[in-house]
Amino acid sequence: MNTKPWYKTFLLWFWGLFIGGILTAWLVIWLITKGALGYLPPLEELQNPKNNFASEVISADMQSLGRYYRRENRIGVEYDELSTDLVNALIATEDARFYEHTGVDFKSMFRAILKLGRAGGGSTLTQQLAKQLWSPRANNIFERAMQKPIEWVIATKLERLYSKDEILLMYLNQFDFLYNAVGVQTAAQVYFSTTPKDLKLEEAAMLVGMCKNPSLYNPIRHPERAKGRRNVVLGQMQKYGYIDTHTRDSIMELPLELHYSSVDHKQGLAPYLREFLRGVLTAKEPKSSDYSEWSQQQYELDKWQWDNNPLFGFIEKTRKPDGSKYDLYQDGLKIYTTIDSRMQRYAEEAVSEHMQAQQVSFFKELKKKKNAPFSRSLTQAEVDGIMTRSMRQTERYRLMKKAGVSADSINKSFMTPREMQLFTYDRGMIDTILSPYDSIKWQKSYLRCGFMSMDAHTGHVKAYVGGPNFAHFQYDMVTKGRRQVGSTVKPYLYTLAMDEGMWPCEKTVNEPITLIDGNGNEWTPRDTHDKYKGDTVSLTWGLMNSSNWISAYLMSLFTPEQLVKIMQSFGIQGPLDPVVSLCLGPCEVSVEEMVDAYTTFANKGIRTEPLYVTRIEDNNGNVIGMFTPRTHEIISETTAYKMIHMLRAVMDHGTGVRVRFKYGINAPMGGKTGTTNNNSDGWFMCFTPSLVNGAWVGGEDRGIHFDNMAEGQGASMALPICAIYMQKIYADPNLGYKTDEQFDIPKWFDPNAGCNK
Repeated sequence: MNTKPWYKTFLLWFWGLFIGGILTAWLVIWLITKGALGYLPPLEELQNPKNNFASEVISADMQSLGRYYRRENRIGVEYDELSTDLVNALIATEDARFYEHTGVDFKSMFRAILKLGRAGGGSTLTQQLAKQLWSPRANNIFERAMQKPIEWVIATKLERLYSKDEILLMYLNQFDFLYNAVGVQTAAQVYFSTTPKDLKLEEAAMLVGMCKNPSLYNPIRHPERAKGRRNVVLGQMQKYGYIDTHTRDSIMELPLELHYSSVDHKQGLAPYLREFLRGVLTAKEPKSSDYSEWSQQQYELDKWQWDNNPLFGFIEKTRKPDGSKYDLYQDGLKIYTTIDSRMQRYAEEAVSEHMQAQQVSFFKELKKKKNAPFSRSLTQAEVDGIMTRSMRQTERYRLMKKAGVSADSINKSFMTPREMQLFTYDRGMIDTILSPYDSIKWQKSYLRCGFMSMDAHTGHVKAYVGGPNFAHFQYDMVTKGRRQVGSTVKPYLYTLAMDEGMWPCEKTVNEPITLIDGNGNEWTPRDTHDKYKGDTVSLTWGLMNSSNWISAYLMSLFTPEQLVKIMQSFGIQGPLDPVVSLCLGPCEVSVEEMVDAYTTFANKGIRTEPLYVTRIEDNNGNVIGMFTPRTHEIISETTAYKMIHMLRAVMDHGTGVRVRFKYGINAPMGGKTGTTNNNSDGWFMCFTPSLVNGAWVGGEDRGIHFDNMAEGQGASMALPICAIYMQKIYADPNLGYKTDEQFDIPKWFDPNAGCNK
């Protein structure tokens, strides 16, 4: 029986399998290129891979204030923003032949196969990028095996479309380094509080070490393991000649030193401002049907903003070149604000310093109150009403109500003590056992505040603090909150008088005055200046001492409708009832509106609207939105000079003099304090030739306040925030604000001109 020699049979099978394997591989690749086996991204997508980048909020002095993102906190960087050590470490560790292959390194792949994977997986950086961008997570080894050839094809295409530097950059911008740090820019900030350009060698090596398996080499949870992996990277860098042996050995001895800062939208500078901008940018076109009957006034305000403010609803109004809408959370927009990071920090420090001290005083008073934190003036029925409304606004109540739990059971749940955490200034979050009902009282016992500072001439908002602590008190008292303004309304009335030809030096008798309201009822305001009763005083004295009787006298000369009209011209947008008592400030106004209005005095009668954003760029640096100040001529320059004269008297000799004798600020400044009934609201407005500042302090509810006037007045509650802030501003020479800056008032102006007859 004739048989072929065994070696001929072997060769026949060998070449048959070899050629068959090549033909099969060619067929598989051909099918992949046609999209028949798995997903192959089209050429357009390969040319423009979709990276979800977080949008960034940037200060006027080019500091990052924060980001908007859904799941991936990724900020892209350019190649020249990467440190050389970072690039070298990545190539030495992940793909030593990166600059030699064309996407697939068959030499490394065969070496990995022959060594059963001990020499690495053989995947190039380009393949890893292809996997990151287009490969779904494989559930088993067989699915992963099918994905490999698809990645080869994608990697080859990427190499044809992009340079090596571009591929490396995309890889580093895409990689997830954990803790919301997607991309090397965010990773450098989160782990080392620096930038990719300024990474030290050991820092770059640690980040590159995470690329093998970020969970396994997590430097927070497994620091020793991360250090060991870092040293492996250093060894690879020495092996391929990027560093010498001495450098490798010395760096290996260094401990793993992190400067970790978690990424949380509640942290960082200007959280209230960032949240405000998020709401403004993503606002939808207002529809009356979406607003309840009691909030129609808000609908009118939002509708006006939609029609007149280009920033309001910017995301809805602006389209990409392809006609689609931008996405604030993944399109990598750059939002350049007017905020100065230094001034913002000083504002937050001023709020923190004063509010903590104020809270100590408030807690001392609360110890004497039976219904703490509520005022003694409230009845038990009024307290119960406030607490019931507050309970119904909680998530606990809504969920139990939705689940059909009875009212009695809900009330019992709120009265049952349980383990919880409570906020404190001095000890942070504390563990305690308290009923949800009492925890609401505890939260209400903390005073709230709002502060804003803006340039009087440009409208640039320099600092914005909507509350004492964004993590625990998120309601924004700069733009959302509206509270009674008290005596800070009086400059509008005096402006009306000055604009009608009166002068600061004009005299009147300081005595009670009775006016008749629109219903024919008598109205006689109270005043605290009884010892000057019957004296002849000037209008300057009246404003300087915040006399209610002098305000009532001026109100008698005009109609409430005239006062409403001029207040609206000052930018007050909320409801204003045309009643005689309006001259004492019972109307509810926001801090933003008050600061906006007071720019009129410092800016020669021209009101400048607040400007929060100067421009917005897309991810490629193209400007897609430009924003400029909007101004309105409200009063004549002469009227403005008269008001500056009187408002400076408030600071030099009147209710604002505490800025001088307690805080030592002697710079030219105008201002006005404000205190509402029962000390429910404390206000302070002040302005220099360049800046306008406004502060409000009060309780969450009007029934929560100091019962004693000494600590409850605006000069005690709100003035210190502005004073501490200005101390810090003047102490920083880099900001350019000087204590000798003068108001631009011409020499011909004489505040006594109208009385020299």
